[in-house]
Amino acid sequence: MRGLGAAIARPFRRAWRATFGTRRSLSIVVTLTIVAFAVGFASNYWLPQRLGYTLLFGLALAALWTWSSGQGVRVRMSRSRDRVQAGESIIERFEVINDSAIPKLWLEVAEESDLPGHTAQFVTSLSSSSHRNWRVQTTCHRRGVYNLGPITVRSSDPFDIFSREIRFGHRRGLVVYPRALELPRYSAPPANLPGEGRFRRRTHYVTPNASGIRDYEAGDSVNRIHWKSSLRTGSLKVKTFELDPASHLWVILDLSSQDHIGSGDDATIETAVTVAASVVRLFINQSRSVGLMMFGDRLDVIEPDRGSQHFGRILESLAVAQPIGSVPVASILYQQSRRWGRHTTVIVVTASTDPRWQGAIRTLTQRGVKVAVALLDLESWGGRAGAVGTAAELRALGVQVNVVRQGDYIPAVMVGQIPGGPMMSGAAASAAAMSAGAPNGADGAAATAQMDLEEVGAATLGGEAGYAAAPDDEAGPP
Repeated sequence: MRGLGAAIARPFRRAWRATFGTRRSLSIVVTLTIVAFAVGFASNYWLPQRLGYTLLFGLALAALWTWSSGQGVRVRMSRSRDRVQAGESIIERFEVINDSAIPKLWLEVAEESDLPGHTAQFVTSLSSSSHRNWRVQTTCHRRGVYNLGPITVRSSDPFDIFSREIRFGHRRGLVVYPRALELPRYSAPPANLPGEGRFRRRTHYVTPNASGIRDYEAGDSVNRIHWKSSLRTGSLKVKTFELDPASHLWVILDLSSQDHIGSGDDATIETAVTVAASVVRLFINQSRSVGLMMFGDRLDVIEPDRGSQHFGRILESLAVAQPIGSVPVASILYQQSRRWGRHTTVIVVTASTDPRWQGAIRTLTQRGVKVAVALLDLESWGGRAGAVGTAAELRALGVQVNVVRQGDYIPAVMVGQIPGGPMMSGAAASAAAMSAGAPNGADGAAATAQMDLEEVGAATLGGEAGYAAAPDDEAGPP
């Protein structure tokens, strides 16, 4: 019987704690109302009774005020884009609309977000049938996948006895790609290409290598039509193309937790990801076929391909890359070596000084695979030494090595073995680039936001990808 009574009373205790435990003003007013009625009826004196009725009327009026403050409120939001590169900005425009004839004296508007430094919070008041607009510009410095939204509008009475929250819209993702710098002087060692075009393969891209013709199909571009063959055969013919027998490039990013240190923008993983993204950008712009391989919580392989869409897929994978892997880079090179032959160039981005992965590099070079290494010097980050010795051993094997230290300007130290060009690495190349006016790549530890009040018409909001949402969740007065 006692257990049944406790089970019945438990929901009431939870409701009491939720109602009075977090709202001190409501607790005080309710307590005073109960005391006033108790004293008035016990003493049969009119003053405490009238005080109790006054407090009770005030509670009802505050609840009505709070309820009416949320009626007829709508929020519209638009965002300039959902994918940006680190260092670029997003612009959000908010419009709070009051469709009712009752003025709104106090509305708190806030957008939920886990984007570092992003702030979209403001307080406004609206007259009857009016609207207000805000513009929030946020510069994103840290790569990753973030969520923005929904938008919460909170209203309350003047004494903050009751409050009401209304949610608009839904959670929307934002992808911040890693920074991909321009590497004008980096050149990977060329692979041994097969001769006489024996490894040509068909492609849907338009290339200088037209290999034949076929019948026209719906959707074929007009610039692919071979007019001479069409006139000769009496039916439309289109040209087919092949890729050049060029080598594949593989970028291997080491995500082993043992080979990365630091946190935030100063972490070695951020430098490694920037190097990998910059190398991929360089060869994608050269119409080379580039693939990516890394092992974090799982093996992530993106097969070699070309084009901007392929570059976008690689950047999305690099945006979420974290040093949480337990597989060393030596194991990856040994296990995946069957993918690579004499027509392949492998570029390894790592901070490992383990002699085992140097043995894997030696095995690849003996099979004719061309290898380049971007080696992070952990000692410059306050970690273990050994990068200088590892670089010397790799160069003795004929491997191109670029040593990257903390604070280096990456385009300056990623100077490949260009015939007739200087070979610089580390602090010397970085200092040379700085003296020439090269910009620094460090832009801050988190995103910075700027919020301005401006008058933006409804047509402006409708012209961008966004939503004009109705409330999907609201909490009324207790």
